[in-house]
Amino acid sequence: MSDVRSIWNGAISFGLVSIPIKLMNATENHSISFRQIHTEDGGRIRYRKVCEAEDREVTSSEIGKAYEDADGTMIPITDEDLASLPLPTARTIEIVAFVPADRIDPLQMDTAYYLSANGVPAAKPYTLLREALKRSQKVAIAKFALRGRERLGMLRVVDDVIAMHGLLWPDEIRAPEDVAPDAGVTVRDKELDLADALMDTLGEVDLAELHDDYREAVEELIAAKASGEAAPSAPSAEKSGGKVIDLMSALENSVRQARGARGEDAGSDGAQVKPLRKRAAKKTAASAAKKTAASAAKKTAASAAKPASTKKKTPTKAEASKKSSDTPPPKKTSRRKTASA
Repeated sequence: MSDVRSIWNGAISFGLVSIPIKLMNATENHSISFRQIHTEDGGRIRYRKVCEAEDREVTSSEIGKAYEDADGTMIPITDEDLASLPLPTARTIEIVAFVPADRIDPLQMDTAYYLSANGVPAAKPYTLLREALKRSQKVAIAKFALRGRERLGMLRVVDDVIAMHGLLWPDEIRAPEDVAPDAGVTVRDKELDLADALMDTLGEVDLAELHDDYREAVEELIAAKASGEAAPSAPSAEKSGGKVIDLMSALENSVRQARGARGEDAGSDGAQVKPLRKRAAKKTAASAAKKTAASAAKKTAASAAKPASTKKKTPTKAEASKKSSDTPPPKKTSRRKTASA
């Protein structure tokens, strides 16, 4: 932290305790910046500050600030005017309350700062406030003035340092009116199950492992052009085939791709959700058992309804042969018929 430049010096007001501190930015911007140029000759395009009244360029030392009234009148405001305002937060981070961290809406979170104890005498009260925040598991809400206006802040402990997040004022948060989709959309349990499976498959991530791929690609592009080499080309993007109509298919394909990216089995069964498989297995087993019971009952009923005569035992070959030998020959039967006649 020794190489981080302080942007503001003041004190934390903790009741009657005053803690001298230095304020420094807790974040930094790694975005690559570009300059505007004239495409025909590569010349720099610059913005010049010109006074409209005199139609001439002016230097920074000649520039002040003013408030434009509704009728267009400019009301000059000097730094001395602002410094003389009767604000207790002009050089003080004034703690006004301690609240649970979940009371702060993330929409209010703004720029983050580190607060450093300014001098040896500040070490003891600084440590006291830090340990009090740790033990209470709360955050401190404070008011402070920076860059010409009063702001709201939240103090919390990061490792062994007190950090402060600038907060937007509540009236600076827009209400989310007409942002949500129209009412009437229903989501099925199976779709939620697949969404849960996709979330589980993607899993958690160590934020420290994430990096800016776009910035790295731009750096490679700049290095290639500077050395006269061919610029790297982007791989051709796979066509998605238009709008996603079947949400279930899209979710299943997403689960397969996520599992494949994690090195898991991404086969045809890979996108099935475990809860759904269990329910499907139970349903199939129950259906099979039901069909088997119905078939058995049907056979039993048919057997009971069959006439008794049909239940005669089928004669064996020996019995059939004996029966055939006991039957009188056709000729004898013919004589009896003749005598009767």
